[in-house]
Amino acid sequence: METKKEIMTVSNIINLVQKNDRSSVEEALKNGADVNTTDLQKRSLILLATIKKQKEMAALLVKYGADVNQQSENLDSPFLYAGATGQTELLKLFLDNGARFNVFNRYNGSALIPACERGHVETVQLLASTKNYPIDHVNRLGWTALMEAVILGDGSETYQQIVQILKEAGAKMDIPDNDRITPLQHARSRGFEEIVILLK
Repeated sequence: METKKEIMTVSNIINLVQKNDRSSVEEALKNGADVNTTDLQKRSLILLATIKKQKEMAALLVKYGADVNQQSENLDSPFLYAGATGQTELLKLFLDNGARFNVFNRYNGSALIPACERGHVETVQLLASTKNYPIDHVNRLGWTALMEAVILGDGSETYQQIVQILKEAGAKMDIPDNDRITPLQHARSRGFEEIVILLK
């Protein structure tokens, strides 16, 4: 049986999170382990749980005060990663526990932008309807969430839904990219007729 000292070592608590051993992780936290412990890539315990889609583990770590905005070496945070991967349940948990909207990923992007790119409709709906969320944030590429939905989407019903959600949430429809090309112009050039209609 492991001693309390062994349970509390950094490598061991990381391993316990990756194994989804909630009881041992809770024991470690009760005995003083740092809930914001990170691995060699500066990934926090709650980020590792988010990467592995461990909802109960993430909830446990939040209960013990885990920082949902803590960023890894590559600037992922639990909140940003949950948004990018469409984990809406975890996103709700993080929104209720201190998620900040001015923490951005390595592309200087928000959680919403990759959610739009990847077609996570439910996630987009949640973020777009969140009070004070920066729906029109522009990333390092010069793209908004709307622009990513148009440029990196395929014009299908999923992306039509996303454009509709953004429109209804009050997103600006005409913010151009760095080449001064608007979402409408991009949609036209790609033949996305349904999206063209939404953007007009």
